[in-house]
Parts: sequence; C-alpha cells; structure tokens
Amino acid sequence: MAKCFALMGWSLPVIESMQKLNKPYVVVSFPDFEEYAKENNVPFVSYQFDEWSDTSNSLDLYEKLKPFEVDVAVPLFEETVEWAGALNSIYRGDPRVLNRAFLFRNKAMMKRKALIGGLRVGLFEEVHNKEGVKNFMRRLNQANLQIDGEKDSWVHIKPFASAGTVGHRLLKSMQDIEDKCEDSDFPCLAESHLPGTEFSCEAFIHGGKIRFLNITEYVKLGYSNFIPEGNYLHSKREKIMKEMQKLVDLFGIEYGMIHPEWFLTENDELSFGEVACRIPGGHILELAGKAYDFDALGAFVLCHDPSLSEEELKEILPPMDARPKNFYGNVMIYPQKDVINKLEIPEELKEESYFLDHNLIPPYTNQKINSREGFGNHFGTVNFKGEDSDRMTELLLHYENVDFYH
Repeated sequence: MAKCFALMGWSLPVIESMQKLNKPYVVVSFPDFEEYAKENNVPFVSYQFDEWSDTSNSLDLYEKLKPFEVDVAVPLFEETVEWAGALNSIYRGDPRVLNRAFLFRNKAMMKRKALIGGLRVGLFEEVHNKEGVKNFMRRLNQANLQIDGEKDSWVHIKPFASAGTVGHRLLKSMQDIEDKCEDSDFPCLAESHLPGTEFSCEAFIHGGKIRFLNITEYVKLGYSNFIPEGNYLHSKREKIMKEMQKLVDLFGIEYGMIHPEWFLTENDELSFGEVACRIPGGHILELAGKAYDFDALGAFVLCHDPSLSEEELKEILPPMDARPKNFYGNVMIYPQKDVINKLEIPEELKEESYFLDHNLIPPYTNQKINSREGFGNHFGTVNFKGEDSDRMTELLLHYENVDFYH
C-alpha cells in the first residue's frame, strides 16, 4: 500500500472517501482552501497550479511533499494531470509517465496517437484562425464528395486542453464559422463530426490491465446519463472491452482510471472521441458507486497505487461481469431564464416511482443567470433509480426540458 497519496485538487467527496477508507493522504490545492483544511484537520499543501516557473515546478512540489512521505500522486481535475504525471515520473523513476500525461492534455497529440495505433478517429487538424476552420470545412466537404448546393459538413472546434465541453463549438456551415468563432478560440483543434451513439467508459486499470469497466450511457451530452448501460450497448460490451484494452495498451496506461468517450454507429463501428484520466463530470462516479455498490471515488484513488495487491483490488472493485439490477441516472438542471426567483418541483416528479431525490437549491430573489461556458455550472441534479433502461431514458429526456426555476 502507498505510504501517502497526494490528491491533486480540492474535492470534499474524495477527502471523505479517503477518511472512510482510513488511507493516508495529503491534499495539494490552491491557497484559498488552506484555512478550511486547517480548521477541519485536512492534511494540506498550498500550491499554485496555474504557475510554472523556476520556483514553481514539480521538483519544488516534490520537496514540499517529502514530509508527508508521498509516493503516489492522483489527478482529480483536468488542470492537475501534468502535475500528477510529473510527480509520478519521479516516484516511479520513469519519465514516460509525464509524457503520457501530456497525451491526456493535448487533444491533437491524443488524436494522432490514437490514429497511429489503429483506432478509428475522425478527420482533425490544428487551426489558428477562422480561415483555417473554413479551409478545414472545405477539405471535409471535398472528402465527403459533396456538390454545390449541399449543406456543409459539420465541424467541431475545441481547446487543446480544456475539460469536457468548455470552449466546444459545433459549426454547421461557413456562416457559423463567421458568426460563432472568436479570436480567443484560437489556436484550437478542428475535427469532423462523428456519427453514432455517444457513450463513455470508466476503466479502472492496474498493471496495464482493465480490472473493472463501467459503461455510461449518455442520453444527452452535458445534460443526462445513466449507469449501467442499456440493453443495446450492453450487447456490444465485449467489442467495447477489446477497444478499451487496445486504448490502454496504445497509450501505455499502467495505473489509475481513464474516461474515454466513444461513438457506436449503426454498422457496429466504434470511433474514438477523446480520453481523460481524472474524475469525470456528470457525477458519473457517484452513479457508478450507487449502481455497483462500491466506493468509486476511493477506488479511483487507490488504483493509482502500483503496490496495491490482487486481494486489495478485489476488495475495492466489483467483479468484471457484474450487472446491477437497477439503473441509476440523473439529469443536470439549468435555469431556462435570465432571471429567476423560485424553485418549483413538479407534482408529477414527486409521484414518479423512479424518482430518487434531487439537490436543487432555491435561488435568491431576482437572481441573474450568467452565460454558460460548456456545461460546468448546472444548478443541481434530479436523480432516478429503476429497473427499465428505456423508461429511464424517457424520464431523463423529459425532465431535461422541464423548467424548475421561475
């Protein structure tokens, strides 16, 4: 067992998991959290992750963590992936650990690695201005053998290193490029639209092998998902597992958990979207923990430990062939007005047998809603539990459009 885990980033749920498991840890995060940590006896090292210089670097942080006897670093958020990679390179004596961390943080590098390794990916290119996006769309139109008068091929642009949907724009025409793109978007990655059913996987990895695989079915990206996957995706589980292990082997991932997104077409073809190695959004690990009855956040941390034994792995992870009886899903709620005054929970929701609970908070009087960047600031979730995945899908689609805030 590791002497001490460095939790890279502030997360109360992860801290609580470590306390329940009685595992040694220290939190590394911004100075803003230091006072709270002291008041609550949370081991803490203050660090500015957004600075990298001669005096603020992984070697400096390594020295600051020595008194805690840290030997495993765990990235909780996108912005701490390189920091954890740099520290683990030192702890394991392997510089490639840091190189692999860069793969997760640069989507263009990530796509090139996937392409070289034989994964199915869309067309992609690094672009530096609007004209670059237009040229990419023109080449995509040509590749799709489109003729004059047909609609343009869809293009997505996204930052190289942001989490989730932050900065992601879908461009359906040349005019969209003119209207939606801003100078601040560049440079970025442009990629072709991938058709098919989108879903994610959460693979807990130890010794380079997948030890437990969860599949999360997306009902609508950024709004709703449920666990485990529905019957159709479940029938493709063996195929998905093979592609997942191929991804693990290709990227040289030895320990931790990865969260890739895939697209499954009607022709049974799997396309690789992108992959992260931190806690996924959408409360996915929370749902997985409920569905499979295990401490998913604790398992996420512990799988980063190379010294974990086979017996310990079996204790913290569900069996590979586990299939829960109930599906757990949630829908993330966003106010649909610019100014809100009250929260209203519909009676039909209270009477719904699949309804589990919610954590929506009443607003201030005349509370103004800021413009949304990605899907990062929902007002809470409505949670469901039930035995029928089709009914779960219907409920999540329905309540995505219900206005809870007035």
